[in-house]
Amino acid sequence: MQRLALVLRAAADALAGALLAALFAIFVLQIFFRYLLNWPVGWTVELCLTLWLWLVLLGAAFCVPDREQVRFDLIEQRLSPGARRIAGLVVAVAVLAGFVAVLGPSFDYVSFYRIKRSATLRIPLSWVFSVFLVFAVAVVLRQARAIVRLLRTAEPLDGPVAPQHPER
Repeated sequence: MQRLALVLRAAADALAGALLAALFAIFVLQIFFRYLLNWPVGWTVELCLTLWLWLVLLGAAFCVPDREQVRFDLIEQRLSPGARRIAGLVVAVAVLAGFVAVLGPSFDYVSFYRIKRSATLRIPLSWVFSVFLVFAVAVVLRQARAIVRLLRTAEPLDGPVAPQHPER
């Protein structure tokens, strides 16, 4: 199971790297067309925006570990380990509930966009926005895993509280 997780993590990292490389190449191509050939092309902008959306959401879902996600831990670090655990549970349950609540409407939204296509590339917008469904499911699974881990152990997910530096 551990090996499968490593293979999947490596595949997600490779996909993110490929998306970033494609984004950069298309961006450079856009600059070349616009400023050197004086021929602005719209498809490069549309493709860059789509690649950026996919890169950010897939990267956040599969490449960024839990401990490196954006957190507001200024208050959390001042809590005792037990209070941190309770706060972690409250936050994980709230995020899980929020994303479960938006899964149905998000699926409806993405399904509705089957009938619309992007302006220049004519890609179905359901393809463009479907990455949010993947992201939302990944967030639900990550939060469920966090809840299970917090219920099983008294230790907070990130380990012991970092030592506080004395005020000067």
